[in-house]
Amino acid sequence: MRTLRINRELSPLLAGAAAAVSTAGALLALTGSNSTLRGPCTLLFLLLAPAAALAAALRGLDPFARALCALAGAVVVDMLVAQVMLAVHHWSVRGGVAAVAVLSPALLLLVHLRDRITGKSTQE
Repeated sequence: MRTLRINRELSPLLAGAAAAVSTAGALLALTGSNSTLRGPCTLLFLLLAPAAALAAALRGLDPFARALCALAGAVVVDMLVAQVMLAVHHWSVRGGVAAVAVLSPALLLLVHLRDRITGKSTQE
């Protein structure tokens, strides 16, 4: 059985491409475009934005566990946003994407502030 190994020089390129596609998905959803790529790209944004923020918070785990926990946490964040929007009777796709777009950088900011307060460097 062969294992798939991604070249270390290719990883940043793939991460940048995923970020660009997911950002395009968020923009397509927020503008109300009727493009056929809107759904898959928006789904990628809804999974990657919170997962990237949660992965930054889970620095101590090994890479596979970190990715798995971050992805599961991203699904939880998306479900919580949807549940709150349904509970207050203000459900909309644009609102959900905007809420996730606000929560993800806020979580990254909290991680950054935690690291500055505790004195930990991000280069560990």
